[in-house]
Parts: sequence; C-alpha cells; structure tokens
Amino acid sequence: MSRKFYITTPIYYVNAHPHIGHAYTTIACDTIARRQRLLGTETFFLTGTDEHGQKIERAAEAAGKTPQRYADEVSAEFHELWKRMGISNDDFIRTTEERHIKRMQEFFRKIRDNGYIYKGTYTGQYCVSDELYVDGAQPGDPCPTCGRITETVHEENYFFKLSAFQDKLLELYENPEFIRPEARRNEVISFVRSGLRDQSISRSTFTWGIPVPDDPKHVIYVWLDALANYITAIGYGSSHAGAQEAFKKFWPADVQMIGKEIVRFHCVYWPAFLMAAGLPVPKTIVAHGWLLFEESKMSKSRGNIVRTETILEVMGADALRYFLLREVVFGQDGSFSFDALVQRYNSDLANGLGNLASRTLTMINRYFKGEVPEPLPELADEVIRERAEKLVIPECNQFFTDYHFSAALESIWIRLIAGVDKYIVTNEPWTLAEKKDEQSRTRLATVLYTAAEALRIATVLAYPVIPDASARIWTQLGLGDIKQFDLGKLSWGQLAPGTKLGEIQPVFPRADKSAIERMQKMEEEHRSTPVVDAPPPIAAAAEQPKPALAVPPAAASTANDKISIDDFAKIELRVGLVKVAERVPKADKLLRLEVDIGTEVRQILAGIAEAYAPETLVGRKVVIVANLAPRKLRGMESNGMIVAASLEDGKPVLAGFLEDVPVGARLK
Repeated sequence: MSRKFYITTPIYYVNAHPHIGHAYTTIACDTIARRQRLLGTETFFLTGTDEHGQKIERAAEAAGKTPQRYADEVSAEFHELWKRMGISNDDFIRTTEERHIKRMQEFFRKIRDNGYIYKGTYTGQYCVSDELYVDGAQPGDPCPTCGRITETVHEENYFFKLSAFQDKLLELYENPEFIRPEARRNEVISFVRSGLRDQSISRSTFTWGIPVPDDPKHVIYVWLDALANYITAIGYGSSHAGAQEAFKKFWPADVQMIGKEIVRFHCVYWPAFLMAAGLPVPKTIVAHGWLLFEESKMSKSRGNIVRTETILEVMGADALRYFLLREVVFGQDGSFSFDALVQRYNSDLANGLGNLASRTLTMINRYFKGEVPEPLPELADEVIRERAEKLVIPECNQFFTDYHFSAALESIWIRLIAGVDKYIVTNEPWTLAEKKDEQSRTRLATVLYTAAEALRIATVLAYPVIPDASARIWTQLGLGDIKQFDLGKLSWGQLAPGTKLGEIQPVFPRADKSAIERMQKMEEEHRSTPVVDAPPPIAAAAEQPKPALAVPPAAASTANDKISIDDFAKIELRVGLVKVAERVPKADKLLRLEVDIGTEVRQILAGIAEAYAPETLVGRKVVIVANLAPRKLRGMESNGMIVAASLEDGKPVLAGFLEDVPVGARLK
C-alpha cells in the first residue's frame, strides 16, 4: 500500500481580498506538499474559499451585488493569485459549490441521526464580523476577538451537544501531536477544562447559507459549513464510488494548517463534530503565528495590508516564499517589511545560492567544456562531503518534518552554501586553472565537482521552499526535471561525472534600493485608489479599554500610605519562568504569557508589548504576584501579575535577578 499525505489550508473567507497573511499559510502548506511528493508520497493538497454567512450577505448588499456574484469575484482573486504564485494545490473547494452543499447536508444529517443535534432558541450577543456567538456578553458589549459591537440575537436554532464531548476532547489532547505548537495545545486544554456549552449551529434570520436538511427556513451555521470542506472536498457524503474511495484513502488529514486566531474552531468544535459523525479526527493541527507589518498586525482598519501581487511584481514568488519561511520562526509571530525582504533576498539568494550556482557552473563551462569533471577520491576534501551527509541532509529531514522551516533553511545556507563558498575561495580554482601540470588539473576537477555536488544537494533540499529557482538550477546542472528526483535517496556522489550542463543563466539578480521604493509606491498608490464596491464596516469598532501596565504607577508616598509587615506578607511574590509570549489580538499593548512558577504554569496578560518583543521574553525569569484574584481581559483570563517598574515616560521595566534563582522561589 502506497503512502498517502493529505494537507489543508484553512479556507479563506471572501470578506477580504487576499494579502500576504493568506499567502504565508498557503506557502507553508505548499512547501510541505512539495516535499512529500519529492519523497514519493501520494499527496493531496486542498485550499479554497469560505463563502456563506451573514457578513457576506451584508457586504454583498452594500456593494450592490448578489451574495453569489460577490463571492464569485473574491474567490476568483484567491484562485488566480495561487495560480500566479505556482501553488501546487490539487483542489480548490468553494462552499457555494453544489458538491459541497449536498455533502455538507449529509454531514449534518449524520450528526443529527446520531443524536447530537436538537432544536432550541438562542438569545444573546452575536458578532457578525467573526460569525461568532459571544457567551456572557451584554447588549452593547464589544466582541472579545475583534472589538466590534455585538448584536443582540433572538432566534430559533439547532444546537450541537458540544458539552457531551468535553472528556473525549481532553483525552484527545493527551496526544501532543494533535495540536502544535505546545502553546496552542495548552490554550485549548485550558479552554475545554473550563467547561463546554452546547453551541448553536443554525441561523434563521438570514438566508445566505446551506439550508438545514428537512427544515429549509434554517441555514447551517457558517463555521460548521466551512469546517466540513475538509471532508466534502475529498468525497465525504458522495454517492459516487470514486469519491468514496478517495475519502477512504485520504481521510483523516495528516496536517491541517491554520492561523492561531481560529484554533478554537479547529481544535474544539471540528474534532467534536467529527466524533459526533463517527469519523476519525485529523492527525495534526498546526497553528502558526501572525505576520506583522513593521511590528503591527495587518488589518484593514489600520490600512497596513500588504498585497502579495506587489511583491510578485517586483521580487518574484521565490523571494517571498524564502523570506517568510526563513525569517519567521514558524508558530511564532513574525515581522514583514520591504527593507527586510530585499536585504534577505540579496544576502541569501543573490549573494548566496545564486552566486554559488553562477560561479560553479561558469567555471565548469570554462575549464571543462560544460561537462561535470571527475574528481580524484584521494584528493577530495571530505569536510564538505561529511557536512552534507552527516549534518545538513539529516538536519533538514528532521527540521522539515517538525515544520521548523527557518532552521532547515539556516542549515542549508549556513552549513552548506556558506561552507562551499569558503571552500572555493580557499582552493582558488581560477589559480589552479592557470597551471598546466596534471596535479593542478586533477585538483581543479576535484574542487569543481565538490562545489557542483554540494550545489546539487542544496538545490534539491531547498526545492520545496523555492521551487522555481531550484528547478532552473537543476536544469542548468543537466539533471532534467527536479520533481522526478527521489528525495528519500539523496546522498553524496549522485552527480555523475560527464553530465552535460544546461544553458547557464542568472537565477537571482541582485536587487537595489529602487526595489524597496517601487514596492512602497505601489502599495501607497493602491491604498489611495478608491475601491469600487468596497463594503462599509459591519459595525463601528468599539472604544477599546486600555490595558493596565504590568504594575500600575505608584502614588507618591506619604506617612499615611505606609503599610504594616502583616499587609506586605499578604502579597505572594514568586519567581516565574516565561515559557510562551505572544501578542494579544487587537491589543497593541498587551502580551499573553505562560509563566512557570514551579507548581504550575499560569496564563498572565501584561501590558508590556510596547516595551518588550514577545520573543525576547521566552526563557526570562520574572517576578509575579501569585495570589492576585484572576481577571478577564479581552475574553481571556489573567491569573497573576508581572512585577515591573514604571518610569517617568510610562515605559515598564521588568524586575529581574543578577543571581541564578530557582523557579517558584518566594520573595520575602
């Protein structure tokens, strides 16, 4: 039986035009899919668009279009962009397609027939923007996710018995591979342990959705509708024998890639729906961080969305792919800027891989008439061979398997490409070529073969990330179609002496400062151009409460302000170790921390985002107030307070230690 691999992106909601945040997720999935195919795995890669819901209905009305036409136009933008980028998806699912609608209704019937759906009424607050019921909110309250004012809803709904799956879900999370990275897994476990309530899964106050089977006045809740795409696209619910076989072959999914903001839907609701239908759950759900534009999360309200088309026009798809996967530690938030893109492109692609390919192949062309020379084993440098075989190849296999894209690329570029560059400079093949003796000629052949073989290995390892450039270098090496190579059999010495090189052409021409200026100008012009048919905001954004600093500024001390030792003894100060640090959605000043205090790991929200980048806090020891009553901020519980000094300019400075202090130690 052949190996199979099924990977999905989230399907993208058609309320917004595609930007590099969408591209980031899709590029990561495409990289994984390409590598699996190169390993000989039968791979199915799915992406698509989510097109139902009240938000789409309202946006279409505001644009003077039918919901279907509105969805058609935005979905086409995603489809065409992925085609332009060379994304290798095997299918593009749309939730307005007939195949999805019929199969989704079968999924609903199965859950209902198994006894997990019942009819009731819902009265409460609903966020149209996030298509989300907001438990515990009052009329006029903002949505804890996006900050927009919620709407009061009273309607008859069908409900899903989510509460019946609490124990089963917690048992599922005991598998550390189900949710990655660990910070997301801990977040989900905490949410489920706090208790699950049954969830409304239909709406009856609008019509743009899939009708509930046998009760067409209801439409299926958009999140249930959208999540089911992962099974309907590969044949679930179909009466066609071929589709049924495809579903049996590929489900469960091996990897479902999502952004961290939709973790709850995919890691709580989705597996519960599948369990209710009697289906297996995905093997792994991987949640990546946000892509920030110059340290701020991209959003339409800020006007800092960066279009992928701008980067493709100026730098090309491979430049964007390499930058995003090399610059951003996958799973954490990462920053994008045009300056950083061009700098990374020049240092790693133009001066690194591109330069190595150009100089190596040009010298083989010049000194050996375009044929790979034969090395003399006893004159060969084993350092490069051992580095490739014993370090780079096994490291890349492990890093790519664990989705550590940045580490894999660092291994290729630092260990191999930079090492071969140094090897060429040290051995001076141009000087060897000037000498006419046989020993120098043999040494020249050995040096250039070593460089070409290292180039071949670097190229095929990098192919999943930069497919276009890698394919062109492979062809220049005279090796044909890189997609036919078996990556699982990669080893040193497979480049046959006598191989005739192809036509040598530059792969990564150096970019100058004008590239940055061109991209900035294109984005400025795009933002200043009125967008015809652009829908207005669904609801005005609420005034956001300003999060407090880690410790509020102290008032000036007077004799009357003094406290007794008994008062001070009530405060429990402990040493904590920051395990996870990340930004909180829609909160410029707030960070979410997971802090180990020896006996447990606490979630603490601290208003220090303007003073500390999240990645600088991981592994740092801090002081926390451990016996402070928990409080809710942005819909999340903060269980403790980080101690910091407040300077005159308002900037917080965290308290720390000069000596090594054990985690959990109490301060007295």
